[in-house]
Amino acid sequence: MQMIAKMYQRLNAAYGDQHWWPAESPFEVMVGAVLTQNTAWTNVEKCIRNLQDCLTPHAMAQLSQEELAQRIRSSGYYNQKAARLKRLLAWFSKYGYDLAACAQRPTEVLRTELLAINGIGKETADSILLYALGRPVFVIDAYTKRVMSRMTGVTYSDYDALAALFTAHLPREAGVYNQYHALLVQHCKQHCTTKPNCDCCPLGEFCTYRKANKYSKK
Repeated sequence: MQMIAKMYQRLNAAYGDQHWWPAESPFEVMVGAVLTQNTAWTNVEKCIRNLQDCLTPHAMAQLSQEELAQRIRSSGYYNQKAARLKRLLAWFSKYGYDLAACAQRPTEVLRTELLAINGIGKETADSILLYALGRPVFVIDAYTKRVMSRMTGVTYSDYDALAALFTAHLPREAGVYNQYHALLVQHCKQHCTTKPNCDCCPLGEFCTYRKANKYSKK
C-alpha cells in the first residue's frame, strides 16, 4: 500500500518534527506509557509533576503501592495503574534497572516479556519498546485506527496486522516510526477529529471518508 509512504510525506510537510515522546528519561517514558492508558495526556502530565522526586526506578521502587496510587490519581484507574507500575518495575529490576542490559535482548523477547505483565497490552508494550528502548516497532493506537479506517473505508481490529501494514511500506527505523505515530496523533487533533474537519486536510486526496461524505454530495 504505497499510500502509507505518501501519507507520511504529506503529514511531515504539514506538521513538521513532533519531538515525541515528551519525557526527560527513558524511564519516564515507561511510566507515561502506563499512565496514559484510557486518559488524556494532560492528566498524565499532572501525574508526572507529582512524581518528580521519584522518576527513577530505584526511587519509585521505594514507594508503597498505596502512595504511588495517590500520586497518580489524576490519571484515572489509579489503583490499577499503580499495581501495573509496580509489576513493570519488577520486570525492569530483572535487568538491574539498566537499559544497556535490556539492549542485549532481542526485540521480540522484550515484547513477549512486557506482554506477560498483567495490565500491559500491545500498545503500551510497543510504546515502551519504541520510545524508551528505541526499537523499530510501530505503535497502533485509536488515532492510527481512525485515520486508516477513514483513508480506506476498512475497519481495522487486528493490532498486529495493521502494524505490519505500516512496517511493510516504511524504512525499518525507530525514528521514522516515532515521527509517523506522532504525526498521526497530531493529525487527529487538527483534522481527523471525532467529527472531522476535512477542509484543507493534508490527506484529503487519499481519504475515502472525505470523498464519500463531502464531494459526493456536490
